Amino acid sequence: MSAGAGRSVLLVAHTGRPGAVSAAQELTKRLAAAGLLVRVLETEADDLGLAGAEVVPVAAAAASGAELVVALGGDGTLLRAAELSRPALTPLLGINLGHVGFLAEVDRSDLDTTAERIVAKSYDVEERLTLDVTVTRGGEEIAANWALNDVSVEKASRERMLDTLVEVDGRPLSRWTGDGIVCATPTGSTAYAFSAGGPVVWPSVQALLLVPISAHALFARPLVISPASRIAIHVHSPEGAIAFCDGRRTMEVREGDRVELGRGAQPVRLARLRSAPFTDRLVDKFRLPISGWRGHIDD
Repeated sequence: MSAGAGRSVLLVAHTGRPGAVSAAQELTKRLAAAGLLVRVLETEADDLGLAGAEVVPVAAAAASGAELVVALGGDGTLLRAAELSRPALTPLLGINLGHVGFLAEVDRSDLDTTAERIVAKSYDVEERLTLDVTVTRGGEEIAANWALNDVSVEKASRERMLDTLVEVDGRPLSRWTGDGIVCATPTGSTAYAFSAGGPVVWPSVQALLLVPISAHALFARPLVISPASRIAIHVHSPEGAIAFCDGRRTMEVREGDRVELGRGAQPVRLARLRSAPFTDRLVDKFRLPISGWRGHIDD
């Protein structure tokens, strides 16, 4: 019996990238040779053309029973794959085929080693904090969702500013008029929240970020909040707003609605092949200037 008998891996790929298709085919070949079953989403099966792969529907159970979900693409592909890995608590491994690929663990050039590590189960798993978000209207919850990176509440009308009142732990914090508000996790601190002027937060830090977007106010600084806190955003604009979860899933927010956010009940589990410090990842992805660094200097 093969060492991989009974084991399966779900592949999620950016089929619009030829490199992702070829990488998926190559990875499938290597995993199948080791006896692992590769699953592929029915919406991607024809484009990937993976002989011998199991085709599964795009549903919450797609990753159920799989030992790993592998995302081939950029951060958008990984966020899409997270929607499938999270319900099953299946570790998620990102192979970067995009530009920055901040969430991805390895690049296309590391495919051979990656396949070997998957077969040998030679990887660590870390849990990343998520956000749970609800929209309440007239005291009744009308929508619920979640995010790995961030939830942004943004103006629905380009011509108008969004009027919001924010509270933390049931107490009013401030009223902001602007383009909206981003609430992010440490994982998402290098995404939209960073572009809006928020701080970079190390993934090991347990915290929530609150960043006003282009607010017309004297006090509109980004805030770092306890993960045990509850954040509520009250919308006061007649045009309403749109809540974006990881930039992928949306919820309609009307005037008078309450958007409530807090630490997610379920984390996303990321597979890690390398033990490099987050500092190194930050320098590499943002191409930060470090010339002249001499390291530790002994007395």
